[in-house]
Amino acid sequence: MIIKNKFIDPKNLILKEKLVKIRRVCKVTKGRREFSFSTIVIKGNKDGVVGYGIGKSKEIADSIYKAGERAKKRLINVPIINGTIPYKYSFKFCNSKIILYPAKIGSGIIAGSSARILLELAGINNIYTKFLGSSNVYNCVKATYYALKKIYFEYNIIKKNKKE
Repeated sequence: MIIKNKFIDPKNLILKEKLVKIRRVCKVTKGRREFSFSTIVIKGNKDGVVGYGIGKSKEIADSIYKAGERAKKRLINVPIINGTIPYKYSFKFCNSKIILYPAKIGSGIIAGSSARILLELAGINNIYTKFLGSSNVYNCVKATYYALKKIYFEYNIIKKNKKE
């Protein structure tokens, strides 16, 4: 039984946007070096909806805009129970592994900078995270995002099976 994520319409939501990282990228060609900027942006409504986007352009403003538009297309729901996730979960993306632990009320967000921004905009207030392996910002954000996405799917399957 596969549960697909419902389409989330960004027009109906008030989304907050945070810039995680700007990176200058250089492409060396025969004639010269060409510089461009790569950015990663996270959008969320602090109430269980979050998404990330990566943009690349020769101008910083254009790359931020592109990343924001891509973040709107990748919005997902996140299950939040008492300000934290329902259960412990680990996920590996490329060489970055993240372990998410539910925390008690009042613990706060104990996480690295890239995961902290994503979890804050998702609306999770109490969580403990641990990164293993690569600390590349792009892979850390993706690992956190996909871990939350998997938790949502598994949580819905568990809820559905309990009702039956």
